[in-house]
Amino acid sequence: MPVQLLKIIKGKSEPPLPSHLQREDLKHLHAGLDYTNKYFQGVVILSYPQTKLGDGTDFLKIVLQDNSCARIDSINILIYGKMADDCAKVIRNGDTCIVAGFKLAKSPTAREDGRHGCHLEVSEEAGSAIYIYAQPSTTTASETASVSVAPKYVYTPLNHLKDGTIVNLYGIVKFFKPPYVSKGTDYCSVVTLVDQSQVKLTCTLFSGNLDSLPKIYKIGDIVRFHRIKIREYNGQMQGITSSGFASLTFDGTVGTPVVPRTSSKAYTFMDEEEKTVEELRIWAASNLSISGPAAKLSGVRPMLFFDLTCQLVGKAKVDGSSFLLKVWDGTKCPYPTWRIPVEARDLEGEKILLHRLRNLTVDILAYDNHVQLAKSLKIGSFLRIYSIHTKQASDKNEDVSHVEFHLHGGTCYGRGIGVLPESHPDVKELKTFLESVELADSQSMDSMSSLELDSTYNSIADLESQRCQQLSVTVLTDHQDLSNTELKTIRNSRAPQQYRIRAKLRTFKPQKLYQSVKLHCSKCNSLQEVPNGDAFDLILQECAVTPSNPELHSTSWYESVTWTTQDQKQRKITIHFVKHDEMLLYPEDTLLMIEGGTSKEIWKLTRRFKCVIPVRSTKNDLELLDLSAPFLLQGKVKYYGCKQCSTPKPIKNLSSLAAEPRPSWEPTEIAQVLGIEPLQYVFIMKFTLVDGTGALNAYLFDYEKFFQIPASEILSNNFLQQKMQMTMNTLCPPGRKLDDLPWLECFIKSYNITDGNKQQVYYQIFDTTVAEDVV
Repeated sequence: MPVQLLKIIKGKSEPPLPSHLQREDLKHLHAGLDYTNKYFQGVVILSYPQTKLGDGTDFLKIVLQDNSCARIDSINILIYGKMADDCAKVIRNGDTCIVAGFKLAKSPTAREDGRHGCHLEVSEEAGSAIYIYAQPSTTTASETASVSVAPKYVYTPLNHLKDGTIVNLYGIVKFFKPPYVSKGTDYCSVVTLVDQSQVKLTCTLFSGNLDSLPKIYKIGDIVRFHRIKIREYNGQMQGITSSGFASLTFDGTVGTPVVPRTSSKAYTFMDEEEKTVEELRIWAASNLSISGPAAKLSGVRPMLFFDLTCQLVGKAKVDGSSFLLKVWDGTKCPYPTWRIPVEARDLEGEKILLHRLRNLTVDILAYDNHVQLAKSLKIGSFLRIYSIHTKQASDKNEDVSHVEFHLHGGTCYGRGIGVLPESHPDVKELKTFLESVELADSQSMDSMSSLELDSTYNSIADLESQRCQQLSVTVLTDHQDLSNTELKTIRNSRAPQQYRIRAKLRTFKPQKLYQSVKLHCSKCNSLQEVPNGDAFDLILQECAVTPSNPELHSTSWYESVTWTTQDQKQRKITIHFVKHDEMLLYPEDTLLMIEGGTSKEIWKLTRRFKCVIPVRSTKNDLELLDLSAPFLLQGKVKYYGCKQCSTPKPIKNLSSLAAEPRPSWEPTEIAQVLGIEPLQYVFIMKFTLVDGTGALNAYLFDYEKFFQIPASEILSNNFLQQKMQMTMNTLCPPGRKLDDLPWLECFIKSYNITDGNKQQVYYQIFDTTVAEDVV
């Protein structure tokens, strides 16, 4: 018969294969040879839906994988006619399949699918045959069956892995990075596993389909991987996805039901495997440090990294590299929280619900590689967001502050977003709790019709807009006990003093807002202009004349690579990659140092790596460039040091940061170990304020509080520049009469400056910020 099910009895095929058939390995398959009396054996890793060709012939395509360790280990099988219909009824992923009497032809899809350059063609008319192995206990006497029998898989302990093999294994999740979009189009996830042998295996998993990656929710989960390829790197085994990779995930908690998580509809899970999962659970409970439940919003504090289980109720695009997620978990953050300014039309989510939850939601800003996944999230879905960073928005010496929630770019320490299914125990618990929370304004709003709700919401929005025109467009962050003072009185009073004023902004300087950004040294109180790119290029060109010292390459804490450019100058560029625990980190977590590069090349590196330090070689060590150049580049920001207050130290001092358990590569920490007094980006502007009794010039000296925009990011971010311009157009609308200008409530302080023998009074705005509904 063209399609037969075979039994394995005492290790032998029953019935046996025809004696004239000889096995052919994948590597020996070549077009033009006769394979009438040959057969190919492999495991089914992919089965496409059965279809019909243009002439009505049944057609089925499957993919078989052999057991070789070759780079290409799979081949397409094209099945025609009645044989296609018979195979479609019985064949399943994971079955062992023998194809005999086939024709070999060139595969037109080899480049796209990465499989063998030829494919096998089989049909009953050509005299082909297909044999499928099944277990005796479920095989009937019939020559065809409606279901396939699962093969018995062998699982390799982690301490028995060998380079170049493709294996099946079980492991406990010791660390993981939720799926994120890789530099290409695939999703990527990184998982570190451990088992009773206490050997660790780090696996890097790629897939174009997000659902096909393991559904891991927490450390301690247990995974089963089929057909994972093992490679040795730097003396350690690592796992990568191979063709036909498949996974199951289980909750690692002792006593919970053993239910696999997978998007696959066809998988095998034997009774003895349930015992394997239970044994791993028991071992993990007593041998691994597994974190407890995720934090609640009511328990967060500034400068904390934590995981949050929550529900998504709103989302919006902020700019090309960041995305807003509005979430809640039913508890209230004990600190004032950041509200990210977005246009109402850009905010997705039910407006009335957002209004009712206004005191319970927090805004989380997701950056860089998390943006694409954040965009795809559905409103109402339940999330687990890993390694959220809470940051205090104001300086430590200020009394009033608010907490910001950031999901930084990269995947360091498992940063990422996971979507939890409704069936997850944590989701069931959270939903029950959320349903018990009493929401603000719930009674009055629940009684309205949808039309009344829309009308009410629009009316509120209109009233708020009118109120902004009539009332103040700024907010006082302190000293609420002070009463307003007229500008005339202030000008006739001695300095120094502090005042609360209500005035209008008649004009401001500079009109070109980018000119307001300066560099300030908090130690010597000096101000300087932000250097332009040409100055940086010139310094790099001068330093490139000095060749890199080979004796300084590849030390215990960094690894060096040198290459020659292909242009006419044939420059030599050397990059030193800083290591952690003697291993290179992922690019998004890596600090690197560069010699001989241009500014264009350095900016390219900052898009992929955590941060970049331009250096040059001396006889004994690497050193920073002249402090007219930035000592560090991170993202789109250049960090400068004060020439007067800095005492640069050798680059080898960075090794102390690299040795930390979790090197964060924060610019302030890098500056400190390198002896640099960092210059801070600051807005310097002059406001001419009027209130009907007089006018005075007040200076704005602000890092990020007044505009709620970091001065360090404004020069490289078009969105923030537009936002700042819109803010100034609101504070001082161009072409408006004085009576039509909005009111500003501000705190100003007077102080004396002595210039030679002349003393003059100046005024500075402080403890004032632009209202949230303005920005």
